[in-house]
Amino acid sequence: MSDQMAVPCMWMRGGTSKGGYFLKQDLPADADEGQAFLLAVMGSPDDRQIDGMGGADPLTSKVAVVSKSKRPGVDVDYLFLQVMVDKPTVTDAQNCGNILAGVGPFSIERGLIEAQQGETRVSIFMENTGQIAVATVQTPGGQVTYQGDARIDGVPGTAAAIPLEFKDTAGSSCGSLLPTGNVVDLIDGIEVTMIDNGMPCVVMRASSMGISGQESREQLEADTNLKSKLESIRLQCGPLMNLGDVSDKTVPKMSMVSAPQHGGAISTRTFIPHRCHASIGVLGAVSVATACLLDGSPAQTMAKVASGENKIMPIEHPIGETTIVAHMQDGEVASAAILRTANKLMDGVVFA
Repeated sequence: MSDQMAVPCMWMRGGTSKGGYFLKQDLPADADEGQAFLLAVMGSPDDRQIDGMGGADPLTSKVAVVSKSKRPGVDVDYLFLQVMVDKPTVTDAQNCGNILAGVGPFSIERGLIEAQQGETRVSIFMENTGQIAVATVQTPGGQVTYQGDARIDGVPGTAAAIPLEFKDTAGSSCGSLLPTGNVVDLIDGIEVTMIDNGMPCVVMRASSMGISGQESREQLEADTNLKSKLESIRLQCGPLMNLGDVSDKTVPKMSMVSAPQHGGAISTRTFIPHRCHASIGVLGAVSVATACLLDGSPAQTMAKVASGENKIMPIEHPIGETTIVAHMQDGEVASAAILRTANKLMDGVVFA
């Protein structure tokens, strides 16, 4: 008899992230046991995560916990967990819109909801923030398909489109869209916008931080002076954003913006918070896009945004762009949608 715990698991790529998808009922009910199990599954803490399934990067050390919802009008509940690579920590302090892209297909595959002919809309309650997203999954013949012609930057090839629509995300973690009540605050002499439209972010001009905003991820991660300045600002912003002491938290994200270079709305370089994101998180992109629409914000002063109620806003990042479609109502962002894809990589049992 094995001395390891064996748990059913599906490994999936969701958007530009990757991780393990579990049914809540299959994980240990005790919180400490559950955390220990997930750390072992990923192989944390270890820079290479050599003794686990993690990919030695925050973007590939993620977990989705899914259960059938008892909430009216909601199909499934989704809890996102970030398993730290180099620390014995599992945190639910943030949401993840990329891993969210795999929740709909996973829920159908596990029989939590019945697939419809053609496409299936899956209403998902995001437990981390108390908000609802609707994913549209391609289900020809009543079966999930992962093959299609949709392309997203950061993922090679094409896959079936999974549009995600977000509503009522303002203040999901911080209590309000602008937790300080200001479009602009001054921290360490730097103008910043502290914003939460699905993901707590601190948005500032790249030039204010001494960079152009077009550097590679590797260049920025090697810039110890920049990282020190970012962390000083982040630690001060945490309490101001109603997040408390954020020393050991993965929020807020730190996004440095510059004028778009490839026809987009804005260009970004985002730390999450101690490593530079290879692209940008889905909900982080929603928050940055919203900051671009606030008169007088650092982002708005250099953003290129067309007029109209439905604003198509490509958010440029190190490996391409992530397009946000913001629907405006009474001068505010009423909802935001984004195109993602997902892929099933493995379905079986994971041991830890």
